[in-house]
Amino acid sequence: MKRFAIAAGTAVLGLAALTACGGGNGGYGSKPAPAQSSTSQPAGGQAADAKLATADVANLGKVVVDGNGRTLYVFGKDTTSPPKSNCDGACAAMWPPAIAGDGTPKLDGVDASLVGTVTRTDGSKQLTLAGQPLYRYSQDSKAGDANGQAFGELWWAVGADGKKNTTQDSDTGNAGY
Repeated sequence: MKRFAIAAGTAVLGLAALTACGGGNGGYGSKPAPAQSSTSQPAGGQAADAKLATADVANLGKVVVDGNGRTLYVFGKDTTSPPKSNCDGACAAMWPPAIAGDGTPKLDGVDASLVGTVTRTDGSKQLTLAGQPLYRYSQDSKAGDANGQAFGELWWAVGADGKKNTTQDSDTGNAGY
């Protein structure tokens, strides 16, 4: 009986993750859901010293990255006027928000007038660029990865102007999806 309860609970959590990130075919497309990260901040994360910079990533050209060189993304279900993050819970575990930290973020190649914050439902401050809340993708394991690009046709790397980069290239790990 205990095993059944664990299996049922795992299935419910899996469905919640699909729903939270735009589930079914509308959010993931035909790409299967990846394993979720158990932490929302990478080692040496952004909480204390947020940084936004630009870097050449995969074959996307210059996109915005965090202080660890990891690609930052925008979510098609967020709003910009006013800025609002619509990725919480299981979605935020897969797509950790770029947390603003305590001070002014360090910028390299990003216009300070475009940078802001939005208050998330948990009260934390998330970085925005041109009103777009910013996220990392838990399956990007190192600087230069862009495995979340075009994920479910909802997640896009972001340019220094705050606009989504809609390049879909086989080197981003989304070939055939």
